[in-house]
Amino acid sequence: MAEPVLSVAHLCKSFGALKAVDDVSFRVEAGEIVGLVGPNGAGKTTTINMILGVLAPTSGRIEVDGLDIAKDRSGALARTNFAAVYAPLPGNLTVEQNLRVYGMIYDVPQLSKRIEDVLADFDLVRFRKTRAGVLSSGEGTRLGLAKAMLNRPRLLLLDEPTASIDPSTARDIRAGISTYVDAGHCGVLWTSHNMYEVEAVCDRVMFLSRGRVLLEGDPKALPRQHGAASLEELFVAVAHETLRDGALGGTLA
Repeated sequence: MAEPVLSVAHLCKSFGALKAVDDVSFRVEAGEIVGLVGPNGAGKTTTINMILGVLAPTSGRIEVDGLDIAKDRSGALARTNFAAVYAPLPGNLTVEQNLRVYGMIYDVPQLSKRIEDVLADFDLVRFRKTRAGVLSSGEGTRLGLAKAMLNRPRLLLLDEPTASIDPSTARDIRAGISTYVDAGHCGVLWTSHNMYEVEAVCDRVMFLSRGRVLLEGDPKALPRQHGAASLEELFVAVAHETLRDGALGGTLA
């Protein structure tokens, strides 16, 4: 059996007495998009930061493409990329300069050609000489996604990836990422507060609350399994911690 692109086992992170992530385990397979959702403060960003090697876990194990990030951080991160609206690229560099710098960091082969490819894929050709700092929020988001695809990552981490993008462009970007993933090139961990987007793109979704995974399953099937009319209604129930034994038509095993 092939190694998952991401394996997280018994992951914990404490800040003093606060357990931000509390014994979280999951896998992301190649060709799979997994949604990680939950209210603010649930532990999503802390989990992503540990996968990125920004934070060291209190305990637990993270492997990317079979590489233990604690033992081979460089190897694991070379197979990973990331995009988030709260992580803009350097504003004093042009779009093309940003892509070239990050492409060199990731040691992308045939970098000039790859830059042209992602400029076209994310409709950024006309902005190649524009400084990133003067791009609109939507244009900046597209640049972050172009950077995230530069090294053809095995693991792609996307945190609110289509925020600030108009619905038509967001749909095109979701379709492009889904096509790339469906070809088996990578697996994606996708966080979003947009439950329509999660249902549209994710093969599986995990609900995180207070650092623990409360629910996991098919985003289209989970709501009816727990008596909710929609994924958004289920999200609200989890956020308000009303999902308990016997609530929403089921129990949490």
